[in-house]
Order: sequence, then structure tokens, then C-alpha cells
Amino acid sequence: MESIPPDEVLQLSREEMRALGYRVIDIVVEHFENLRNKPATRSAGRSTLEGRLREPLPERGSDVEVVLTQLQQDVFNNIMYLSHPRFFGGIPSPSNFISAMADVLASGFNVFTGIWIGGSGAVEVELVTIDWLRQLCGLPDTTGGLFVSGGSVANLIALATARHVKLKDQIKEGVAYCSDQTHSSVERALHVLGFAPTQIRKLPSDEQFRLALTDLRREMAADRAAGKIPFCVIANAGTTHTGAVDPLSELADFCGEEGLWLHADGAYGAAAVLCHKGSSLLEGLERVDSLAIDPHKWLFQPFEIGCVLVRDGHQLKEAFNIHLEYLNVADRADEVNLCDYGIQLTRSFRALKLWMSFKVFGIEAFRKAVAKGIALAELAENLLRESSCWEIVTPAEMGILTFRYVPVGCPSTEVDAVNHRIEDNMIATGFAMVGSRVLKGRTALRMCTINPHTTEADIRETIQRLERLGNELSLYS
Repeated sequence: MESIPPDEVLQLSREEMRALGYRVIDIVVEHFENLRNKPATRSAGRSTLEGRLREPLPERGSDVEVVLTQLQQDVFNNIMYLSHPRFFGGIPSPSNFISAMADVLASGFNVFTGIWIGGSGAVEVELVTIDWLRQLCGLPDTTGGLFVSGGSVANLIALATARHVKLKDQIKEGVAYCSDQTHSSVERALHVLGFAPTQIRKLPSDEQFRLALTDLRREMAADRAAGKIPFCVIANAGTTHTGAVDPLSELADFCGEEGLWLHADGAYGAAAVLCHKGSSLLEGLERVDSLAIDPHKWLFQPFEIGCVLVRDGHQLKEAFNIHLEYLNVADRADEVNLCDYGIQLTRSFRALKLWMSFKVFGIEAFRKAVAKGIALAELAENLLRESSCWEIVTPAEMGILTFRYVPVGCPSTEVDAVNHRIEDNMIATGFAMVGSRVLKGRTALRMCTINPHTTEADIRETIQRLERLGNELSLYS
């Protein structure tokens, strides 16, 4: 019979734990303090990283300082810094130190929030924080929800609930509708839920990149005439391409008339409801049947934390509840088992970081930060309009702006290539991360300006550098 390992296996002494903890905190603090002075993004080639990180499975342990050094040199030096004040590509994820420490606490205590008895205090914190988001979005007090990994799973859970409520899970003739600007996670969610591509109507967006109600009416009428069962409309509450918001109030009226489920993908944009300008753009958000929102985007949380809200919280439980006898969970009216409302039984304490940062900073700080992100995009638009070599493709909306470098005399066939070269060269310099999108067949540069630590000087210098690159890279400047 093999001997039982001693208690010291997989354990550090009190002194070793404290020393490691202080060392890790120092690394994180240095990152927050010096982020502005680092490149906005770094990346090494696969062969380089294979040479540095590929090794046999370690039989014996290494000194922790050696491991931390390798982590800093080979891993953290080769990532996109999504919290960088000049990271304007994709959707930035500007984190905050309070939330980072909350993740440390949640991992340290290894909190389980799948069932009430497993973490009653943590589950209650999640219920409270979900309700805070519910209030901010104007949804009724019947609303329920839960925290998930991100918008992809939030969309999946919302659409699974719509499938259950509107189709009774009989999906053969069901049809869902969205615009061509809808995030790929929606199509992926419908695929996972069993819908064929022919059951997803991706309608061309209008000139403002919004879902056109006239097209929706026509397509739905044709589907009904063909014996199909329209059941859901997916609206955009701030697209990741341009910040466009579909006509939520009109869509709510239409879905009410036609008996359709209205889901809003607000993973990026729904948080803009905090400020006056964003709230006016999101008019009608309070009328949706379900909503996805990602606090790890415009609520400044570290990955991962997404959220799904459903107007009638009981419908979530109806869609997902499966009685698990082996858990021996008593069905008490005053206890909430969050595993009954989604796809996860094993759930971490994601709510803690948002709860702590709301309590420490206050919602007014978040409101000002969101408003600043919108204002910075408007500043960028004004600066670009002052120069004759820039064309605004979509004006600043919800903190996103798209534009093209179009020098006088440059043939249209060359403009796309010039803008791609500008993007590639800006990324290579490391000063700022600026992405691009193809919109109505045209390549446009794109900036998303939601980081509250971004300054006006960051915006001005980035645009100046973009223009300088355009002059250098175009034969027609």
C-alpha cells in the first residue's frame, strides 16, 4: 500500500504565501502605474514563443521567482494591453484595481455560487448586483438574470429562453431575425441551439447601419406565408462596428404586435444608459424581453464578466431548471439556486468585482467615465473633420468612430490598401492600437474611445500620427 502524502504537499508556509502575495501585488501595481509608457500591443511569432515556452511537463517544481520572471518576460510582454489608454481597437477592456483585487479574493476563497447552500452570501451579492443593473437599464422588478463569462454566453442563454417560451423548444419551423451588423456570437448561439442557417434572417442594415423595420416586416410576412414560425428579433444596442443602435422602441412595438421575443445585444453599448446622451440613444431598452450586457467592456471590469437579464425572471428558470436529486437541494421559496437559471452548475463569484467597484467608487464615477468615452469619440471626429484628407464614414456614436484616409487624387481602388497600411504601421509602432472594419464594401479605420484614462492629448497625438503615416504611405499625398 502506498503511503499517504504529507500535509505539506501543494502547500506554502505562511511566510511564503505572504512573500508571494506581496510580490504579485507589486507586479500588478507596476502594471497599472506604468501602462501608459508601454506599447499598446505586443506580439511575438509562434516559433519564438514555442522556443521560449514549450517544455516537458515538469516533474519537480521550480523556484516561484523564476516562474514569475518567465511569466513577465514571455507572456505579459506579448499581449494586447486592453486597458492601455491608447488601445482603440476592438472593444477595450479598461480594468480597475479594486475589481482585480476582488478577483483575487474570489479565487482565494474559492467561492461556489451554483446553489444557495454552497455560497449564500455570494449568491445574495449576485442577486443584488443583478438588480442594480436591472434598475440602471430601466427593466421591471420582475426581471431576473445572472452573471456569465461574456456576451456570447449571455446571448446563448437569452435565445435559449426565447426558444423555450415562444417555440416550446420545437425549433423545426422557427425563424430569428437580425441585421448584418449583429455580432457573430448571436449566429453561433442559434447554431448551438439547433437552428440551421436557413432559419436565421440576417437583413441588410440601412445607411446608419441599423435594422430596417420595413425589411423586417416584409421578411417576416413572407416567412409566415411559407408556413414558418417567426419567434425572435435580435436588436443591437450599440454594435461593435460603429456603435449603431437599432430602433428599439419601434422594434418593441412591432414585436408586441406580432408576438415575437425581442432580445437586445447590448454587450458593448447597454452600459451607455448610465449617462444622458447614451440613455437617449438607447430609448426603448427598458422594453426588451432580454438583454445581454458585458461589464468587462464599458463598466471597466477585468475579464470575465458578462450578464444576461430576462424581463420575466421565472422564464429563465422554466427554460433551464432540471431537478438534480444528488445535490439534495431543498426547494425553499426564499433560497435561489443560480444553477437553475443557466447552463452552469459550477459557477465562480463573478459578481464580487462589479459589486465591490460600484460600492467603492459609486455609480456617479461610472456615469462620468461613460460620458467621457462618448465625448472623446466626438473630439476625435471634430479633429478629423479639420483635415481635408480624412473622410468620416460613421460619425461618433456610443464612443465609436470610423473614418478613412482619402488623399486628393487617390483612386478608389488604392484607398483601401492605404488605410490597411496605416493600420498595420500604427500597430507596429506600438504607440496606439487602431483597428479597421469593412463597412458597405469600404475599409475604414476605427477608434473605440471608452477608456476613462484616455486623455485629449492621447486622441490628438494618435490622429496626428495616423495622418503622418498616411502622408508617408500614400503616393498621392
